[in-house]
Amino acid sequence: MSPLPEAELVRSSLQLYRYLLRCCRRLPQGPVQQHYRHAIRQSFKVHADEDDPERIQQIIKRAIEDADWVMNK
Repeated sequence: MSPLPEAELVRSSLQLYRYLLRCCRRLPQGPVQQHYRHAIRQSFKVHADEDDPERIQQIIKRAIEDADWVMNK
């Protein structure tokens, strides 16, 4: 399983949040999906006050790489 094709279109934190939740829908239903949905929400809340554009892009890049890893796992 690979991440969704629109990964290259993610430019903002809100787009990332939506993208990750869509990726999560492709995981098996049950505890695994619930775990990752919770982790996505928590990470979004933790980084909500980030205002450095360079840091935001680093977070987006890393989150997409992590989603790729999870989807291939």
